[in-house]
Amino acid sequence: MERSLRGARVATYVYFVLCGTLMGAWVVHIPAAEERVGISHATLGGLLVLLGLGAFVGMQVAGPLTDRLGARVVVPATAVLCGASLVLPGLARDPWTLAGALLVFGACNGGLDVSMNAHAVHVEKAYGRPVMSGFHATFSVGGVLAALVAAGATSAGVSPVATMAAIGGGSIVIALASVRALMPASASATSAAPVAEETDETRTAGDAKHASPAVARPGMAGRVWLLAVLALMVMLCEGAANDWSALHLRDVLGASTSTAAFAYGTFAAAMTAGRLMADRLVARFGSMAVLRHGATTAAVGITLVALGPCMWTAFTGWALFGLGLAGGVPQLLSAAGHADPAAAGANVSRVAGLGYVGMLAGPAVIGWLTHLVDLNHTFILLTLLCVTTAVGAGVLRTEPDRTPRGETAGVGH
Repeated sequence: MERSLRGARVATYVYFVLCGTLMGAWVVHIPAAEERVGISHATLGGLLVLLGLGAFVGMQVAGPLTDRLGARVVVPATAVLCGASLVLPGLARDPWTLAGALLVFGACNGGLDVSMNAHAVHVEKAYGRPVMSGFHATFSVGGVLAALVAAGATSAGVSPVATMAAIGGGSIVIALASVRALMPASASATSAAPVAEETDETRTAGDAKHASPAVARPGMAGRVWLLAVLALMVMLCEGAANDWSALHLRDVLGASTSTAAFAYGTFAAAMTAGRLMADRLVARFGSMAVLRHGATTAAVGITLVALGPCMWTAFTGWALFGLGLAGGVPQLLSAAGHADPAAAGANVSRVAGLGYVGMLAGPAVIGWLTHLVDLNHTFILLTLLCVTTAVGAGVLRTEPDRTPRGETAGVGH
């Protein structure tokens, strides 16, 4: 049983890497698609909204399907569809076909995102200790892999459509090869039991964590929506950093384009590092503490960016911002999934869907505010959102699937 659970965890890592790789493969080819289709930045921005809309719809469909059919069915199915649809934006030759391609690809990617997170919730429950943040860290690894493959293919003269087709095809093969390691629906429904019998350490943690019955409780729906609102704020901050960090260094602090690019790199690297550490911190201090102190750290970092006078303060601020935000979304998704194991997919889809709205809205909100104040001063809004998230972190206090402080501190990954 222990071997099958470890296999399920490895398979979950694989699907997270695939999801990050597939999305990254599109992102790195955006400039080529814009040039091929012959559209302006403004038109491209409008088309990217369709990508987000498709992702939102895919999340809402895949969540309940995962609860009904099981992650072992929905995760590989959405991974195959996502891999197959990756080539569609590469084949588009006009704005209309690109719009349709992005809508389809976004829906498939959103479906994979939610279903694999729902499966991750069941794996975490079976382990009896936090493992969610590690999964999200490997999503970032997938983006790096996509960038490396695309860079190598471009230098070798391979066309974008061929590269995207190869990445999509390879992802389909890997997705199908990893199916058998996923947890079946019956195991997901009773996922707390296997590991609780493995060792004294995990038995202690499991008994404490799963003492509450795994059933929906009064007010649970409202609590899930509170988690979704917090996810919206955290992901709005993340989206703003993705699109405006480099521009901040270039336009406000006068950095060169090449130097400015390191602003986002600093943010992304810090976020990845934070997610690699977050599971151990959650095991020791609890998810509420990780979210609260992380949001506070992010607030300090983005305030330093907004008010700092030089590039070094900006780099420090973006690093703190990424480090602070790192553990937020994984803990919110995990809490939503554990709130009612029988509806983990639906609850995760609500939190992820509203969070995705925040991710899309972040760049637009900052852009609108630049009509009123300087770019660096718009980041004060992000400070306020981080402070609000820190205050609202108490919603995780009632999470029954969180290990009390110190119980699993000695359990290794």
